[in-house]
Formats: sequence, structure tokens, C-alpha cells
Amino acid sequence: MKTAEIARRFLAYFEKNDHTIVPSASLVTDDPALLFTVAGMVPFIPYLSGDVPPPYPRAADNQKCIRTNDIEEVGKTPRHGTFFQMLGNWSFGDYFKRDAIGYAWELLTMPEDEGGLGFDPADLWVTVYEEDDEAYDLWREVARLPEDRIQRLGKDTNYWSTGLPGPAGPCSEIFFDLGPEYGIDGGPATDDDRYVEIWNLVFMQYEITNVRSKYDFDVVGELPAKNIDTGMGLERIAFIKQGVDNMYETDQVRPVLDKAVELSGRTYGADHEDDVRFRVVADHVRSSLMLLADGVTPSNDGRGYILRRLMRRVIRSMRLLGVERPTFAELFAVSRDAMAEAYPVVAEDWARISQYAIAEEETFLRTLAAGSALLDDSLAQTKASGGTTIPGSEAFLLHDTYGFPIDLTLEIAQEAGLTVDRAAFDTLMQEQRQRAKADARARKRQLADTSVYRDLRARGETVFTGYTDLQTESTVLGILVDGMSVDRAATGQIAEIILAETALYAESGGQVADKGIIVGPGYELDVLDVQKPVAGLISHTVEVTSGEVGVGQPATSVVDAENRRGARQAHSATHLVHAALRDTLGRSATQAGSLNRAGYLRFDFSWGQALSDDTKTEIEEIANNAVRESLEVTTRVLPLDEARSLGAIALFGEKYGDKVRMVDIGGPWSRELCAGTHVSTSAEVGLISLVGESSVGASNRRVEALVGLDAFRQLAAERALVSQLTSTLKTPREQLPARIAELTASLKAAEKKIAAYEAKALADRLPALVEKATAVGPHRVVAESLGTASSADDVRSLALQVRDRLGADATVVALGAELNGRPVVVVATNEAARSAGAKAGVLAKAAATALGGGGGGRDDVAQGGGTDASALPSALAAVKGALNAA
Repeated sequence: MKTAEIARRFLAYFEKNDHTIVPSASLVTDDPALLFTVAGMVPFIPYLSGDVPPPYPRAADNQKCIRTNDIEEVGKTPRHGTFFQMLGNWSFGDYFKRDAIGYAWELLTMPEDEGGLGFDPADLWVTVYEEDDEAYDLWREVARLPEDRIQRLGKDTNYWSTGLPGPAGPCSEIFFDLGPEYGIDGGPATDDDRYVEIWNLVFMQYEITNVRSKYDFDVVGELPAKNIDTGMGLERIAFIKQGVDNMYETDQVRPVLDKAVELSGRTYGADHEDDVRFRVVADHVRSSLMLLADGVTPSNDGRGYILRRLMRRVIRSMRLLGVERPTFAELFAVSRDAMAEAYPVVAEDWARISQYAIAEEETFLRTLAAGSALLDDSLAQTKASGGTTIPGSEAFLLHDTYGFPIDLTLEIAQEAGLTVDRAAFDTLMQEQRQRAKADARARKRQLADTSVYRDLRARGETVFTGYTDLQTESTVLGILVDGMSVDRAATGQIAEIILAETALYAESGGQVADKGIIVGPGYELDVLDVQKPVAGLISHTVEVTSGEVGVGQPATSVVDAENRRGARQAHSATHLVHAALRDTLGRSATQAGSLNRAGYLRFDFSWGQALSDDTKTEIEEIANNAVRESLEVTTRVLPLDEARSLGAIALFGEKYGDKVRMVDIGGPWSRELCAGTHVSTSAEVGLISLVGESSVGASNRRVEALVGLDAFRQLAAERALVSQLTSTLKTPREQLPARIAELTASLKAAEKKIAAYEAKALADRLPALVEKATAVGPHRVVAESLGTASSADDVRSLALQVRDRLGADATVVALGAELNGRPVVVVATNEAARSAGAKAGVLAKAAATALGGGGGGRDDVAQGGGTDASALPSALAAVKGALNAA
């Protein structure tokens, strides 16, 4: 049974049992404490916690997940994967244990020809929380399981909580017995790989507090509405139903493994280490494909770093399998074909996905080349010193700074007959992990407690009226000060105000929050920010500028009309620029982020190289032509599937509900899903002027533009500048570039001539400087200030000439000069001086200290500098003093 068919049967079964089928949320979660959707429950947390009223009483889904905390186990066990799919059925205060157990058992054991999964009941075991007699009895009654196949286990395995105050409850897990050839008898309690957990039923029935650890807390009492949260691992069901030994050999993963075998020329199943590498490649290619499809791009931090790490582990594994040439074009194409039936987007967006994958592989192969050169130096130095071990710190530097995998370092060192101090490397890695965990804990502690909004959200969604109105009368539903609910807020206080209706736009979709005020009887509030702390609720951060505001009072939200006009212009201009980019560069130039505020827009898009001046001009012209044509801007609210069928562009990673708002500019010319505010016709945008284009990552570019009156002012300023240049240079406007180029060339020639004169003047001082040599201890020393010089290279060259002219005696030369107002001292020593203890780097450091700066270098020549040019005599004296001390 194919993986996609298992998912289809699961969803069909629960749809037949009155569950709303919910599409998978993005792998990119908006939970600030998480990088990814790590479990099936993540999208439903607001409903399970009671922060947001659920839109349906029961639901089912197939949720995409990414989890990398066990990444080192991938390929080593039958079921550790970074990307996985979690089938789940959910009840929000509707059914509870009896029905949850009944649904799970019926679907699992129903014959395949009746639409079930066809498991033999004799192969299934169940665990329950040791104190959950109700679940135990229900398994006996509903499933008719014998007592010896129901095992009671403790909190560490059969009790669910987030580790934070809130909902919690016991769980019951269903296991499949692979058979005696896979391990010992005794059921799941043996913790043996023979028993594979396939489904977990969480009975969310208690409220907990005083959480001391994940398994140590106080139970406050039962929840008013008990929830069901289940998760069935799709990959685990698939490898059992397909009769293979692990998830890597299932129909959605095995094709990539087979391609890796073909490319390497090695055999799967012949060598354990190779088998692990093949599985890592298969798992990580699929995970990378799905992350790219959800809009994640490789980078050095956050989600992008995780993606980069997965992709680089693929390259490393292929290299260890003997393949050093690029392979992503072939591996990712195979994964695309395997996943397209379940996720058509991987084929529809293949051009963009493959562009990122191939670019990342090319970049890392160059990194490997650079890292290999650094490692070769380390190997040579270790051998030259008579050592046999590369320091762990150097291996860590290669890994952490250059992305050079430790396994590759170990392999290359072994080939050279050396070892790596792995213990020191592991210590440094552990310290890095602890820092990362501390940072994650800090983020979790800083996460706002959304439970304060629960009661307010339960009264319904905040109605946003700002699409049509700039002023709306409403009522104060709630006031928060320092995260606590209060009845009133007085003059001078900063507070959050929740209204039943508001005309003020909350920051989202790249558009910044509206500016404005909220007024009522006897009070006025200055709006500092507008946000959506939980879905459907709008919160206004305000300063009470006069009077006192209380819950239940009338309130009128008033939008700053001029600022809103500018924001509308910028947001519509962003859509025009996006359409112009796609017209010019093609469909693969997709949006990766944006920022719109009055008079300004910033737009990030996927593209691997800088735009030429001609391309930027073309984009700007297309966008402004759309402005000139006064295209009609219309909005429609319609089902998500219908909007997509009409070609509406969605922003990667953005969460969309069943109903979406689609913004058309000129009909299908620009058609995007967007909740922002827009102009009525494109002519209202006024003017778009591109002012910047830059890189924001290996495969992302950014364009910036001024809009409307701000664009006009910028162009007017440039016109004034051109006018001033034509007047000053007495050159017609059209001849300015040639005239400026001519003046620049003349200036460079003059500067070169002056530098040559200055260098000659310094060189002419060589005999006089040699004559000034004096004895300081065993050394002949020249310590002189040259006055001003054009470059440090000239000073260095003269110092070396003086040193060489003084012959084989122990010689130290220290020459100081002023370069553009800043002092520099160059120290040069010969071999005899160094043998006598004079090190140029030490002496330069002594000089730099006197100059108020820093310095150093090699033993034979070094340089120091600072900020106080008047201290040059003291710096030269410090060199002599250091020689005397030595």
C-alpha cells in the first residue's frame, strides 16, 4: 500500500465520521518558540489551549513535520527521519476516550477491501498511563484486547504535557509487533525495536500548574472542555504495510536511495556504514526538498541554517560514498517525482526549488575545497612539529566557521596517518549546543503568555473595518498592562487595548501597523503599535495621553489618513514590482519577504545573481507603466483552492485559512493573496523609483524603492544635484559622465605622480637614516620619524632597505610616519637581532601602546598604529626601551 494511499484512507475514514479535513500547515510555524512544525499538534495549539475558539468540533489532517533533534540517529534506526508526516484526528470538547479508541481500532483493523488498513489485531499491543483505569477498561471493552497485550507505563512514556502550565493528560499508544526475528518477547514495556509505536492517543483532560519538570507538576483539576489529540506516523505505517525494514525503503524515500546507489556504484546492504550514508542521503534530500517547497532557503542562521546543515550532510555522505561531483540535480529530481503525488507543489515550483538546491551544492563544494586547503596546512604543520594529532580546536574551527564536516576531517587525517583530538572537538561542540539550548530556553521564557487573551478571543474575532473606514466607533473589551488584565489605565501608562471593532490595521503581510489615535469620553490614546497576538484578535499598544480609559467604555479608533494613504501606495507598489520582476525574470523570481510603509517598499525575491542596470530600468519601467495605465484594483474573498486555481500567488510560509482575500491589479496581471490595504487604481500609487538592489543571501536579492511623493522628492533632489554639477563643471548635462570620468582619471594620475615623488623623497633619505644608527645593547638601532608619508607600504619598504644596508650585525629599524593624520610605526629586524631576542612583533606592539592603538606581526617585520600622531616620538622611544629591557 503506497504512502499516499494510506493517507487517503485515513482522511476518508475520518471525513466519513464527521471530521473536517484540514490541509497541512506549512513546515514554517509562526510560533516564536519553534523553528518548524515539529509535531502534528502545533497548528492546533491555539484551539487545544483554549486561546482561540476552534472553528470545528472535530478535525483530521496529514501534517508535514520537521524534527532534527535526533539528526545523528538518522539512518541508524528503522524510524528516525527528519521529515515525517503525522496523521491526526482531533476533538475540541466533542468526543473523548471511548470514541478516540474506537476510531483508531476500527481504522487499523478494518480489512483493506473495506477501506481500512488491514492490520491483524493479534499483531497490535497497547500501552496506557499506569493510573488511567478508564482507558484500560475501554481497550478491553471497545477493542476486546486481552489483558496481556495492554501494558501500564509511567509518566515518562504515557503522559503528555508541554512542560509549561496549561493543558495536560494521559496518553495511550498503539504498537505493532514486527515478530520474534526482530527482538525479544514481552511487549512495548521491553523498549525493544521489535515493537514499533504507530499511533499515540492523547487524552487532554487536566489543567496543570507549578510545573517543576515535564513530569513533575500539580494538577489543578479537569479541563472544562476535554480534547483529543492523536498522531499516527505515516512513514511507520508505510514501512510496515509495504513489508520493508525501515522508513528509508518506502515508496516516497527509496527512489532517492536507489539513485545514490547508482551514482556511487556501491551496493546497498553490503556494508553497514555505507547503508547509513545511503539512508541519510535519502532522508535529507526529501527533507530539504520539502523545506524548499515551503519557502525556507539556505542561510547561516535559524531555519535556513537547519536546511543548509541537511543539504551539507547529503554532500558529505555522497563524498564518503566516493562521489565528489555535483549530484543534487539528479537526487532532488528523483525526490520530486516520488513526492509529487502527495505534494504537487514540488513539481509546480521545481524551477525555484532546483535553483536553490544546485546553488547551495555549488557553494558547499567550493567550501570543501577551501576547507581542504586549510586542513592540508594543519596536517603539514602537525607533521612538521613531529605531532600525530590535529588539535580539536582546529577541527572545530573548520566545522563551525567553514562548514567542514568532522567526519571528513577524520577521514582525511586518517589517510595522512594522523588522528584528531576528538574529545576536545566534542567538548567544544557540547559547549556550542549548550549555548544554543540556553538561547532556545531564553526564547521560550520570553514568549508571551497568550492565555491572557483567551477570554477576550472567546467573545469573537476583532472586526477590522479599515478596508472601507478610517474611523470606527466601538467598545473597550479589555485592557492589559505589563501582560496582566486590568480594569483601567490612566494618563502616562502604556497599555494594550482590545476593541470589538477597529479601523486600525495590525502589522501583517509586510505592511507595518497603522498610526492613529483612540478616543473616548474623557480620554485620548496615542497608538504606538497594532498587532495580532492570537489569531483573530487585534491588540493596540497605546500611551494614555490624557484622561483614564476603562473596560466597557465607548472607543473610537481613528486612522492617520496621510500615513495610511502612503502605506496603501507602498503596498500596491510592492505588488506592481513583484509582477514586473516576474515579467522580466520569469516565474522563478518568487517573493521571499517584503516591507511596506508610507513612501517606501522593500521586496526580497529568489534570484541567484545581481540585476544589471538595464534589467532594473526595465522592471522600473514596467511597474510605472502599470501606474500610468490606471489599472483597477479589486479584492475578493473566496475559497483558498479557488484562488489558487485562478493563479493567485501566495507568500511562502504564510498561514491561510479556508477563505482568503485575493487582490487583483489589472485583472490577472497581478493576482496575489493579501490581507493588506491597497489603492483603488494603480494611478494612485503616483510614482515608483528603484533606489537599491542588493544580495540578502546566496540565492536571494532585495530591491528597494521609494513611492509616491517620496519618490518625487528623491528625483527632484537628484535633478538639483545634476544642475549643480553642470553649473560647477560648466558642462552640458548629457556630457557630465564623460567629464567626470576625465576629471577622475586626471586626479588618479596626479595622485600617482605625487605618490611617486613622495616615495622617491623617502628613498633619498636612506643614506642619512643609515648614518643615524646608534647602539642599544647588542643592537644597532635606527628609530626615526619620517614626518608624513603616502602609504604604509612606502614606510615598510624604506625600513627594510635601511635594515639591509646596515649589514649582518644585529639590526633593528623602527620608522614612524603620519598617514592621513594617523600614526604608524614599522619595525624590521634581521636574523642576528632576532637571535639576540629582538622580535619585531613585540617591539611594534610596544610602539602601538604609546600611540593609543594596537599592533603586531611577524618576528622579522611588524607594524603598529594608533590615533595620536603627536605621540610618535614616544612610540619610537618605547621601541628602544623595550630593547633595553630585553
